[in-house]
Amino acid sequence: MVDEANTERTRTISWGDPLETMRAGRKVSGSELFDKMRRGEVPEPPYAKLLGMELIDAGEGWFTMTLLPQECHYNPMGCVHGGILSTLLDSVMSAAVHTALPAGSGYLTVSISVNFLKPVFEHTGEVMAEGRVVSLRRQIATAEGKILDAKGEICATGTAICTVFERLQPKVAQVN
Repeated sequence: MVDEANTERTRTISWGDPLETMRAGRKVSGSELFDKMRRGEVPEPPYAKLLGMELIDAGEGWFTMTLLPQECHYNPMGCVHGGILSTLLDSVMSAAVHTALPAGSGYLTVSISVNFLKPVFEHTGEVMAEGRVVSLRRQIATAEGKILDAKGEICATGTAICTVFERLQPKVAQVN
């Protein structure tokens, strides 16, 4: 019999206005946007706060984040759910693409492929995900990524394909 009184957990999160980041992203390159995030000038995306992902470093064509595995990330098997790790990989791979884009450009992930090599647990400690651009063309980009544990062992790898596009700027009403 399960003692219901001892099984309930609670988690509270807060985040900044994502529209602020979106507006800033239209005016600067991807690399500049992530520099602004790192300096706290624009908020990180809400999903990163929800999952506990943290931007560590970024440069043109590469991106690094960390995640401290928590019990709230667990699947029924008692380890971090593959969807959490997939989200972490998608984040670093697509953000790596974003860092290579000029102001006014955007991207969307078209597909990701993930290979899980070893389970991740709360006791694994902080994991680090790295993403790198493999190819960047006019309308399509590919990136690869990996998640490493504190020992430097690979927990998961991935590849992503992103579509690249020019962001539409809102039209300004003409005054006659």
